[in-house]
Amino acid sequence: MIEASRLKKVYGSASEGVHAVDGVSFDIAPGELFVIMGLSGSGKSTLLRMLNRLVEPTGGELRIDGRDVLKMGDADLRDLRNRKINMIFQHFALFPHRTVRENSAYGMRVRGVAEAERLERADWALKTVGLGDRGDAYPDQLSGGQRQRVGLARALATDAEILLMDEPFSALDPLIRRDMQDLLLKLQRDLRRTIVFVTHDLNEAMRLGDRIMVMRNGRVVQLGTATDILHKPSCRYVRDFVSDVDRSRVLTASTIMREPLLTARVSDDPREVLRKLSNIEAGGVFVLEDDGRIAGVAHDELLARAAAEKCTSLRECLTDDYEQTGPDTLLVDLCRQVGRHAVPLAVTDDDGKLRGVVPRAALLTALSDARTTDSSDTPKEAAHV
Repeated sequence: MIEASRLKKVYGSASEGVHAVDGVSFDIAPGELFVIMGLSGSGKSTLLRMLNRLVEPTGGELRIDGRDVLKMGDADLRDLRNRKINMIFQHFALFPHRTVRENSAYGMRVRGVAEAERLERADWALKTVGLGDRGDAYPDQLSGGQRQRVGLARALATDAEILLMDEPFSALDPLIRRDMQDLLLKLQRDLRRTIVFVTHDLNEAMRLGDRIMVMRNGRVVQLGTATDILHKPSCRYVRDFVSDVDRSRVLTASTIMREPLLTARVSDDPREVLRKLSNIEAGGVFVLEDDGRIAGVAHDELLARAAAEKCTSLRECLTDDYEQTGPDTLLVDLCRQVGRHAVPLAVTDDDGKLRGVVPRAALLTALSDARTTDSSDTPKEAAHV
């Protein structure tokens, strides 16, 4: 969806000016939540504004959905900003004299969408972000978290494929900020927009990002998943940055889940499932409906009994002896759930479909303090397992 190559922004002359963004390259897939993270002065917000040319790049290449953004004329650029991309700012940028509904519909008003259609779309967006009953209120009647929800609703209402979010939650109280992160993750699961999210908060970056790009002094120092950055920091700067991170409150079930070694369908023959189960030396197996939802768990003893009685379906073998959790559950909240049953902890989506499992060993490994060291930065005798 977004392809950037050697993007630069220089304030002043090329030789003596400030290189706010210095040769940055990356690509972002459709539906990805891509986080740009760095401290103040790292160039992250400047880079974000270059993606819709609110800040004009000094050099490099930029394509969005295959189109060369840097060669766009004024008309094409306006169309890109009005239809393809929407931006959400830290300080909400709401019109105080307009109602919440009118604020949410404003992007479509700029497009020239008929009033009835834009208000209907605005009501949908407000309901989506949990403000369906506040359409007639004004911004000064809302809390900070609610005003940010209106900003998010305005972006959703336009149906833009790309959302640029510039530290949108940094002005919120910690608990409200957490709620907004939860909301964003839920919306992303449901709507799958392409999101570029800027933050200086490492915990937030690791909680939200499918991938994270860490910047320093206008350059990229590492690009990878939260797990990559925690376990394989590219340099001392990144390692120092993540050294005090509480992994149990950053990593989620989705970051450590694995494919189950074996699953079965309700229509499978109990004798065949028992044979496969014996090969992996496990005591139970998840049994799934045809649509992937968990029907239950079949234990080896029940399978053996069903096989002896020549049953042809697994439905007679099922129990509810398992636990499940969502993909965004923090590791600290998984500790009380793993290791209690014959099958690993199930990770399911909102429809109850099995996405993966979290074995006890996987959780313990993720919570361990072991770190991958870089031999160029750390003496070999200081390394440990």
